[in-house]
Amino acid sequence: MITVLIVDDQSLQRMGTRMFLAHQEDIEVIGEASNGAQAVQQARTLRPDVVLMDIRMPGTDGLTATSQILSAEEASLTTRVLLLTTFDLDEYVFTGLEAGASGFLTKDAEPAALLSAIRSVAAGDAVIAPSATRRLLRHLTMPASARQVSAEWSQAREVVGQLTEREQEILIAIGQGRTNAEICQDLHLAESTVKNYIGRIFTKINARDRVQAAITAFRAGLVKF
Repeated sequence: MITVLIVDDQSLQRMGTRMFLAHQEDIEVIGEASNGAQAVQQARTLRPDVVLMDIRMPGTDGLTATSQILSAEEASLTTRVLLLTTFDLDEYVFTGLEAGASGFLTKDAEPAALLSAIRSVAAGDAVIAPSATRRLLRHLTMPASARQVSAEWSQAREVVGQLTEREQEILIAIGQGRTNAEICQDLHLAESTVKNYIGRIFTKINARDRVQAAITAFRAGLVKF
């Protein structure tokens, strides 16, 4: 059972999300919060698997709450945060991802996309809308200087060269914003096999998560904007 904490300053939004998730056999809403301060308190008390975190709220916003939740050692090992934003690739999303959030969705996402995102995040995947992946990479790979570009891109090509052909294929899929389930379907591989591949890829390229892996894929020339 995936336990969820809903954080949103709009009571109707929280109620609608709770009612929708109540029909899912593998998901249980164990708490609600209307602001970031409440979210931090609830997360520390309830230890949810996934926090659905609204970004823009009065008082303590979702970004500050995300940082505080994930900075706690006990929570960082068990709780994952999925950011919810009104705008596609809200500028604040970057800060949230840097704070450790596992991804983001827009509030107008299809219900099936929300369910998939919750399940993916609970399983340890990152969720970044494919439509926003290119802009995210463009932001995160913006160079400080030409010299830095040369060094970073050269290093990326070097580490990617250590990967097998299949590992490179999966890294490309990650760079394109594909989920584990989609990679399994595309490559006709079992989920456990894909997870093993991704674990080895992250180790070889020294990536903390899928965002860093996608950046490496871009710098190595495996993925184009």
